Amino acid sequence: MLYTLKIRLYPSDEQALQLLTTMERFNAACNVISQVAFDNKIFGKIALQRLCYYQIRNDFKLSAQMVVRAIGKVAESYSDKNKRDTLHIFKPHGAIVYDDRILTVKSIDTVSILTLNGRIFVPMSVCQYHSSIINNALRVRGQADLGYIDGKFFLFLVAELPDKPENVREGFLGVDLGIAKIATTSDGKFYSGAKVKNLRRRNFKLRQKLQAKGTKSAKRLLKRRRRRESRFAADVNHCISKRLVEVAKGTNRAIVLEDLKGIRERARKGTRKTVSKTMRQALSSWAFYQLRQFIEYKAQAAGVQVVYIDPRNTSRTCSKCGHVDKKSRRDQEHFVCTACGHALNADINAALNISRRGAEVIQPNAVA
Repeated sequence: MLYTLKIRLYPSDEQALQLLTTMERFNAACNVISQVAFDNKIFGKIALQRLCYYQIRNDFKLSAQMVVRAIGKVAESYSDKNKRDTLHIFKPHGAIVYDDRILTVKSIDTVSILTLNGRIFVPMSVCQYHSSIINNALRVRGQADLGYIDGKFFLFLVAELPDKPENVREGFLGVDLGIAKIATTSDGKFYSGAKVKNLRRRNFKLRQKLQAKGTKSAKRLLKRRRRRESRFAADVNHCISKRLVEVAKGTNRAIVLEDLKGIRERARKGTRKTVSKTMRQALSSWAFYQLRQFIEYKAQAAGVQVVYIDPRNTSRTCSKCGHVDKKSRRDQEHFVCTACGHALNADINAALNISRRGAEVIQPNAVA
């Protein structure tokens, strides 16, 4: 499996200036390449390279391999055919794409990077966790991105580790994802999303005020708060996904999740009666896909299987008798079956249904 490692660089003031100048020149070249690609409707890397390689080398005085990487970056941005009807613009401090010809990790704390003025040796800080990944990696891929975030330089390295064999599966851990409770398991464990929800509600109101103000300082504050909110939510998702995988591994169970692809689109199409404005805003801001990704890669690293099931009626089905009725879901919290009278927390009931469906997908006729 692949890990992307975000490693902080500590260049001197002179080195930082060289890196920024190189980054600005690289992205300026990307913009010219993008214009050529858009005007000529040529988006393939090889064809684009034939068309503008020498022009970019002469005009921007970039090294041969850096021109190749710039063309590759532009071609990749146009790889989706549905995104070719508008011109792609690259920010001055967008990431530079390096490979092993123009960037070399010399040691665990030093990297050699090509700039407009030649190679420089930049100190970097590798934490114990990243160091263990690098030491156990089958290989560290040659391609790396140099990013500039909030005035700091980061190197994004990709390390390939061997996949762990899946544990012997002895059951299924159903996980119901939601807004009020980020995750509820079929064991009856809740992972609350109250802190994230409250933070996003406050930030949403503040964003409205700052956007109405429209000053430069207001825009800077918006950017800082957006990043702070993103980091906080990612930390919560990391903690929840880590715990879910630990529980599944410790009990030799697979993790079963609903396939929530398109949930935002379905929410946007909902009428005011079916999906409230508050709920649509919550669905749009919550990182469903990020939590799913975190669970997937942590589970893969731990040898835990992840199973996806159809989410239809998981919240309307009685986990005891199997009766399906929309009226059984009394409210956000309570489920009372209209057929057998079975009463249970609505999220736990859904998680039990998810667990059972996982068993049916993997082992037809099995009962979770």
